[in-house]
Amino acid sequence: MPIENVILVAAEDFLRRTVAQALRQKRIEVASVGTIQEAHDYLGKGNFDVMLLDEQLPDGSGAEFLREVNMRPNKPLVVFMGGPGSVDTVADCMRHGAFDYLLKPFSNEQVEIVIKKAEQFAQVLTVNQFLTTHEAEDSEHEILGQCAATEKLRTLIRRVAQTQATVLIQGENGTGKELVARALHRLSPRRDCPFIKLNCAALPENLVESELFGHEKGSFTGALNKREGRFELAHTGSILLDEISEISLQLQAKLLRVLQEREFERVGGTRPVKVDVRVIATTNRNLEQSVAKNEFRQDLYFRLNVVPIHVPALRERRDDIPLLVHKFTERFIRKHGVRIKGISRDAEQALRAHPWPGNIRELQNVIERAVILCDENAQITPELLGLTAPPTMAEKTSQSAPVIVEAKKETATAVPEPAAHDSNGAAAGLNETLADVERRHILNVLRNCANNRTQAAKVLDVNIRTLRNKLNEYKVADDPAE
Repeated sequence: MPIENVILVAAEDFLRRTVAQALRQKRIEVASVGTIQEAHDYLGKGNFDVMLLDEQLPDGSGAEFLREVNMRPNKPLVVFMGGPGSVDTVADCMRHGAFDYLLKPFSNEQVEIVIKKAEQFAQVLTVNQFLTTHEAEDSEHEILGQCAATEKLRTLIRRVAQTQATVLIQGENGTGKELVARALHRLSPRRDCPFIKLNCAALPENLVESELFGHEKGSFTGALNKREGRFELAHTGSILLDEISEISLQLQAKLLRVLQEREFERVGGTRPVKVDVRVIATTNRNLEQSVAKNEFRQDLYFRLNVVPIHVPALRERRDDIPLLVHKFTERFIRKHGVRIKGISRDAEQALRAHPWPGNIRELQNVIERAVILCDENAQITPELLGLTAPPTMAEKTSQSAPVIVEAKKETATAVPEPAAHDSNGAAAGLNETLADVERRHILNVLRNCANNRTQAAKVLDVNIRTLRNKLNEYKVADDPAE
């Protein structure tokens, strides 16, 4: 955390000039005063990162003034300056909140060392305050599973973690992208430094920039004090930009500069702030498609996509479901203090057959609910899981008026032939999964709409992005005429 503003309170004019000159050479703004009253005036006008405070001043004792400073809500770190015969006074000031001390006569190098220590202390203090004011994270950060896809993911994480490369983690919602990011940080050389995250989709667009880069006092209405952004908090560590695809094009340009130059300006500021941060980004969207539609900057995509990591969906790792169910059941039994006898075989089979559109997050919620509802000393049964099939696309559109397509256009897109069905739209085979039924219905609607995806999305009552994601799963090629 860079020290930018220092107030120097010293009686000797020569001391003030030499110390102020040394600090200004380090691009630090200095307010130099010779009395306690002048210091009061400056403190009333703004905030300072550090105060260099002399032992004796014309209008009072530095030790007494230190006690007043420590009662301020936004107090600077105080470095006490005392003579060789003031060891007892220095010790008393340290007990009453002084950050450090300098014994006269001291050199410019000693001042630089004290300022550097103040920067490191401010970084630790600010990060701790940030972490303690945010919701406690789940202590379970292990990536669970033993199937081939999970083992491949772990191997890639271990290899990439030892580098300084920027990482782009892609996968559906609920697959555990944040767990992968935490594993990358935990296994990296930065493991003992801050891990700071920002959910780009959870904040209004006008606040994301301030959260990322911080702001200066008075830069906008409500900016009563200078505030450090997430990049500064993550200095020397890692920053997780969750759902990076949701930030605006204007902010993408500023983020690109940070990745290229490793510096930025706070909102309302002009001074560049340099940071040493490893960037890890996540998204549930196909950024290549977003680039093609001019929704995401191509140069930023290339900067982020140095090492891509794909997190498989739960349906792609069904062999992991029994282990996940066992671990989650144990965890929620401990959390809620209940006594049950685990899960029945029928319930396990129901869990394996479910399509899990919400992935691991959905599985966690299902298990927690079942643990809470299960009778004491009983097993979790299929009824407690609440896995009744959600409304299918057909049910959602059955109430809609039929859409008349006036003319079908010729297109090169090949839509797979749907499964046979009777006049009521029911599947000819009775052993289809819910995912099969949904796939068949989507492809039927798409064919009826002459492969026009925009029209099909309206019929299905979903947004076009959801439809595209589904068709990507089904390996249906993009229609250039769309």
